[in-house]
Amino acid sequence: MPDTGPRPLRADARRNRERLLEAAVRAFAEEGTDATLDAIAKDAGVGIGTLYRHFPTREALVEAAYRNEVARLCDAAPDLLRTAPPDEAMRAWMDRFIDYMAAKRHMSDALHAIIASGGNPFSESRARMMTATETLLKAGAAAGTLRPDVDPMAVLTSLIGVSLATREPDRHDRAGSALDLLMDGLRYRPTD
Repeated sequence: MPDTGPRPLRADARRNRERLLEAAVRAFAEEGTDATLDAIAKDAGVGIGTLYRHFPTREALVEAAYRNEVARLCDAAPDLLRTAPPDEAMRAWMDRFIDYMAAKRHMSDALHAIIASGGNPFSESRARMMTATETLLKAGAAAGTLRPDVDPMAVLTSLIGVSLATREPDRHDRAGSALDLLMDGLRYRPTD
């Protein structure tokens, strides 16, 4: 009998997995690497056995939580375009990017441990983010609201810079102003 790959998760198992990932991100944000797996399972409303069935090691949980955050960020681009004009969708996505970077910072020690053990949690991140950024930029260019000549990598680099410059709690409110300034640079202005 041919192997058809892993079976899809049942609905309840999928919900448990999603709750575990959300609880893990919260725990790493609040407690860093001191977050316990027991506390994560409890916050998710499941037993520790359920956590280990989905994530056999702490590193597997950290990597899955990080990849889930990347997926949430990147999957938001087409969703935002369905509900807002492209320039507004881009600006909303930028806010989500700053939130993603904050979550990544809180998981940084755990992510570095994964890298030290030979894993690469970042292997698909850049390509997925480039695709999301390109999707938003192309939609904006097609609508005539964003410049058509913008390099997606320049946008990502700028977003990383804003995130790094405003990561301290007393500066986080400045991120919005910096993102507004970046958006002003991205908007299309016809020359006469």
